Amino acid sequence: MIDFWLAAGLLLLAALAFLLIPLLRGRRAQAEEDRTALNVALYQERLAELTAQRDAGTLDDAQLEAGRAEAARELLADTDGTGEDRRSRLGRAAPLLVALVLPFLALGLYLHWGASDKVALSREFAQAPHSMEEMTSRLERAVQAQPDSAEGWYFLGRTYMTQNRAADAARAFEQAARLSDRQPEVLGQWAQALYFAGDKSLSSQVRALANEALKKDPQEVTTLGLLGIAAFEDEKFADAIDYWGRLVAVLPQDDPSRDAIAGGIERARQRMLEKGQTPPEAPVAAATDGVTLKVKVDLTAAVKGQVKPDDSVFVFARAVSGPPMPLAVKRLKVSDLPAEVALSDADAMMPQLKLSAFPEVQLVARVSRAGNATAGEWIGRSKPLSTAQAGEQAVTIDGPDQR
Repeated sequence: MIDFWLAAGLLLLAALAFLLIPLLRGRRAQAEEDRTALNVALYQERLAELTAQRDAGTLDDAQLEAGRAEAARELLADTDGTGEDRRSRLGRAAPLLVALVLPFLALGLYLHWGASDKVALSREFAQAPHSMEEMTSRLERAVQAQPDSAEGWYFLGRTYMTQNRAADAARAFEQAARLSDRQPEVLGQWAQALYFAGDKSLSSQVRALANEALKKDPQEVTTLGLLGIAAFEDEKFADAIDYWGRLVAVLPQDDPSRDAIAGGIERARQRMLEKGQTPPEAPVAAATDGVTLKVKVDLTAAVKGQVKPDDSVFVFARAVSGPPMPLAVKRLKVSDLPAEVALSDADAMMPQLKLSAFPEVQLVARVSRAGNATAGEWIGRSKPLSTAQAGEQAVTIDGPDQR
């Protein structure tokens, strides 16, 4: 931050110069004016002496006129070049008072309305965190600086869940749900956090959130997994097989969680057999094929002149109707452009949010000097496109990032 404060200090000095320089010039002009007044007073005194000498008979009229002319020439010589006549004069007290108050006023206004916290935070995000605690601290300060960021609250909730802080995660997901228009993926995460925060109790609030999520998206994976767990814990094994079976049906073939879910289904079937019940057949459908989008990324000529070679470039896809966070992301540098990247399910930021799970996405390329994927200086967007129409796409970074 030292370079920022140095720049602010230089701007403050420039502002003070506009106040103090006219004041100093005014003082010099005042001194010249005082000298002129003294010369006039001496001239008038000389005229009075000459008149007195004429009245006393020491000088005649011709000598009096000659003395007056000489005194006038001396006065003109003394006042010549003292500066133009000033129509107004700058006061001294007001500029000095403003010069003293201005630095403190500027500092107070900046600390109240400025964005020094966002500047420091963007620099931190440009560096990789050394621990999960450091990442959590960054995300907490990020949502304080940008409380209207649904992405920030969502990732903070996910981070809390990895630290077994389910109650804190529930509060974060609640904010994310409010800011994202209650997207089903966020509702599923919120319900899951409340479930674990309440000692694995399927409360009325958890049930309501789960029902709302499945009403909006019957294949919402977090909700299906949660209801399967809750049903298994309550020994409702048929329901657990149903939920987990629907979950496996929508997961990609290479998803690492498929084996664990299949194992849960088998345990539920065994429990039903032990109780003499007939287990239902799990409706496991064929897994969705993976989706790969090839994206050509470039800059317009106007943008090329305003970016630096080391600036980060984030290329990502996000659902047109779905969660606000990116589904798949690749990171480049400006010096790499133009470039072609491939976005696929393997680039998913979270296993349950894959390209193949969403029928329509938008491609985005963002230049961020601070290395922040959610905010930057320049951006380019594609029109909404169908993930079923995999092929080559193009995104040109052509305008300022106005969020």
